[in-house]
Amino acid sequence: MNPLVSIIMGSTSDLKVMEKAAEFLDSMGIPFEINALSAHRTPDEVEAFARGAAGRGIKVIIAGAGMAAHLPGVIAAMTTVPVIGVPVKASLDGMDALLAIVQMPPGIPVATVAIDGALNAGILAAQMIATGEKEVMEKLVAYKESLKQKIVRANEELGAVRFKFKTN
Repeated sequence: MNPLVSIIMGSTSDLKVMEKAAEFLDSMGIPFEINALSAHRTPDEVEAFARGAAGRGIKVIIAGAGMAAHLPGVIAAMTTVPVIGVPVKASLDGMDALLAIVQMPPGIPVATVAIDGALNAGILAAQMIATGEKEVMEKLVAYKESLKQKIVRANEELGAVRFKFKTN
């Protein structure tokens, strides 16, 4: 089994955030790999990874980093594989990481999710994979339907809540 998605984090301290993407991909049956690479501490390894990703069959890269958060952009600069950046809340409530990831120059796009939004990164990666994989698309349709049903049930429960001036 070869990975289709690569989850990269700047440090293993980011695992608590990034594992949400891994859990989602796992639930969808999408093969993935997880590695820690630092744009600042292991730049040669980051370059080798980024330049070799497409050749290894990687279809989407999810890169999480905090603070200066250069990792997603550095990877995007060296590959044509789509990169999804996950700003990790490490300092300044994660705003520093968010701004570092989202402010990429023209020609070096990085799709960016919310601070600590690795679950959405996993969902977005699955949606990208699903454009060419009918089975993954069917699982995503079922997942989205389950989200809808949660809200339908929650709204029914709200109907049972009583207040003196509540009209529904």
